Amino acid sequence: MNDKILSISRRTRATPFTTLVEAAGVKGYTVYNHMLLPTEFISFEEDYWHLCEHVQVWDVSAERQVEINGPDAMRLVQLMTPRDIRKAVDKQCLYVPLCNEFGSIINDPIAIRHSENRWWLSIADSDVKLWAQGLATGYGLDVKISEPDVFPLAVQGPKAEDLVARLFGEQIRDIRFFRGDMVTFKGKEMYMARSGWSKQGGFEIYLNEPSLGEDLWDELFLLGEDLHVRAGCPNLIERLESGLLSYGNDIDESNNPFECGFDQFIKLDADIESLSLPFLREMAGQHTKQLVGLIAHEKIYLSHRYIEVDGRKVGELTSRVWSPRYRNMLEVNDEIVGELTSQIWSPRYRKQLAFAMMNRDYLANHSTIEINGVTAQITALPFSAEALNTY
Repeated sequence: MNDKILSISRRTRATPFTTLVEAAGVKGYTVYNHMLLPTEFISFEEDYWHLCEHVQVWDVSAERQVEINGPDAMRLVQLMTPRDIRKAVDKQCLYVPLCNEFGSIINDPIAIRHSENRWWLSIADSDVKLWAQGLATGYGLDVKISEPDVFPLAVQGPKAEDLVARLFGEQIRDIRFFRGDMVTFKGKEMYMARSGWSKQGGFEIYLNEPSLGEDLWDELFLLGEDLHVRAGCPNLIERLESGLLSYGNDIDESNNPFECGFDQFIKLDADIESLSLPFLREMAGQHTKQLVGLIAHEKIYLSHRYIEVDGRKVGELTSRVWSPRYRNMLEVNDEIVGELTSQIWSPRYRKQLAFAMMNRDYLANHSTIEINGVTAQITALPFSAEALNTY
């Protein structure tokens, strides 16, 4: 494949760490929330092994914060999610699917409660701020909605805690998962949480003073030299092994929480004011699709790329060109039974791992699917150790 150029303008915003990421040898970016998000440094596989064994510093400024501030802040956040947030405490993180009145997933951010009247939604890749502003106006809520200049920097990997403790002190070891605290860097107080888009352990530092970006980056690299620290980014291999979903890839507005396995985050009988909960109560158990995992001993190649309109196959792409209805459809006996959403070869398990949104009728009667001569085992997500080691 020929090298491609990503044209960067004011619409594709850089971050306080972009020049440092460039100097570290980044090989690729994606555009996420109108910002640059690194995707690869040495290679997916080498980046993966380093992440699993040492510590990396990630520029995840693309995790934009939608700040909701005011007397009705908590009410608005509750309207946006079917998850009951009433028991949240200050400085806690919550995974909250955001759903509209039809149960469609608008985003799946981490909600951070700073206080009852001040929340951040650390969003995936969709324009949540505009939706929040519309709801606030429609409901006449007393809130101010903004996107503050906050640029998260993630420290991820098994040595992440040691590195962060060197910078902020031993007390950070007491921070529990999805909890946070205020830390100080060069006289500036900022929020830090034990969180991150990997399951290797780590923290996210919510830098709120862009001018300190280079100093923060340099200090982490100076303190972590003997820990083999290096620049990194969310890794596709680790993401799939860990069962972490990507909004826009694995789930989107066409899906509801039940299809995506978010049942644990929804209490249907909760006495809360949630925009989506009435619809979700009515349709509980009636969803026709389910996100599952696939495990195969060979790489999966799809030869058919169907054009789909309203769930019907109306054509087939004859070359690998872009289409707004481009799909990696799974077909059995001329019937489309699902869609492959993400896949990668796992060097640890020597198997191909994939996520697929599949018809529940097919899942009820099959435990495998054949894709271009490759048999893939169907399993629940996240992948269990038994499934990864057995199939």
